[in-house]
Amino acid sequence: MPELGLPDTAASLWLYALPLLLIFVIYGWRRSKQHRVSSGILQKSVEAGLTEPSTLHPVVDHVRCLGCAICVKACPEKDVLGIIHGKAQLVNPTHCIGHGACKKACPFDAIELVFGTEKRGVDIPTLDPDFQTSVPGIFIAGELGGMGLIRNAVSQGCQAVEAISRLDGIGRRDDDGYDLVVVGAGPAGIAASLAAMERGLRCVTLEQDSLGGTVAHYPRGKIVMTAPAKLPLVGTMQFRETTKETLLAFWQDIEARTGLKVNYNERVNKVESLAEGFVVKTTASAYRCRAVLLAIGRRGTPRTLGVPGEEQAKVVYRLLDPQQYRNQHVLVVGGGDSALEAATSIADETGTTVTLSYRSEAFARAKEKNRARVEQARNEGRLEVMMKSSVKSIGRDTVTIDHDGAQKTLPNDVVIVCAGGILPTPFLKEIGIEVQTRYGTAA
Repeated sequence: MPELGLPDTAASLWLYALPLLLIFVIYGWRRSKQHRVSSGILQKSVEAGLTEPSTLHPVVDHVRCLGCAICVKACPEKDVLGIIHGKAQLVNPTHCIGHGACKKACPFDAIELVFGTEKRGVDIPTLDPDFQTSVPGIFIAGELGGMGLIRNAVSQGCQAVEAISRLDGIGRRDDDGYDLVVVGAGPAGIAASLAAMERGLRCVTLEQDSLGGTVAHYPRGKIVMTAPAKLPLVGTMQFRETTKETLLAFWQDIEARTGLKVNYNERVNKVESLAEGFVVKTTASAYRCRAVLLAIGRRGTPRTLGVPGEEQAKVVYRLLDPQQYRNQHVLVVGGGDSALEAATSIADETGTTVTLSYRSEAFARAKEKNRARVEQARNEGRLEVMMKSSVKSIGRDTVTIDHDGAQKTLPNDVVIVCAGGILPTPFLKEIGIEVQTRYGTAA
């Protein structure tokens, strides 16, 4: 009887064990590296006071999360999510811009998208899954509903019209009324209007300003981030990163090619309920309709400083062209991306003296690249940054600022206030739309 080949058996075991051992070593090393890198990013965020996300963001259930890092790779933004102690975590909260790609990618359903945090509430209109508000027949799409990004706005505008097309009475009007009134001609409003045209609905689109909504108010040359999205009657828009001017030209081309008609310079003052539908009253006319889609964004009325002298013509609330401020003393107020972009772009112009004033001690709501531009301009002496400061009064050719408890008066030709906008909550509540303040509540 032959002897058992123990040496051969041992050799076979080593043959299989070594590769497995190598795999485990590599896996452990990669996990350890992920932990170190992610912990470092989180620590920097905490030290800089950049811990509050400004929009829709993920919350990870660590019981369900297995640390596969698929969500980390799925996020279009860099270093927003990381792996710490084998679990996914939001390590760079202020960089999150609400894509929601992480939730879709998670194979274990361990991610929930929420509005606000325990410290910072966000006012959000109450919407059902079809984007209908608490008032049946009135819908909201785009930024006003709490989700930014052009792609999201386009998708929501189309989905809302799909739901509207199923309402009783839609498509059967035999009077001078409309099936749908779309308020706003930004990405959500344009997409909704095209979807209504595609479905043969009687629709009118109202815009108090110009085509493009918020994008039209961006500074000249501003880079706009988006993602491919499908537009009715047009097809897929392939932009990922483009300029304001290119995107507006794209919208204008769509307007011309599809025959989309927008009533510009009509501000909606009131929406009244009828027995069946609504009447939308504007500065120019009144429109009877079965349904209303609000795609007006969240900026609403610009937030003011409420200080003496603010009524002067030299105080403005958005930047369109930095060149117009050459050889002037400019004060920019705010700590978000729009403020930082305004300050650094004006600082690039010849002969400008630019001061950036912000009430907090960190630019918690701004992207890293904008914070880096501010730091570079500051180091080069082209920009003065005054953290923990507030404007006290605005004179004819000066401005007085409280900087960390000390009063300082600066020569001044222009004040640009980039403090965001006031959500049109009174307008929504007047219509009867329920608005909730979310403190980490699921979308």
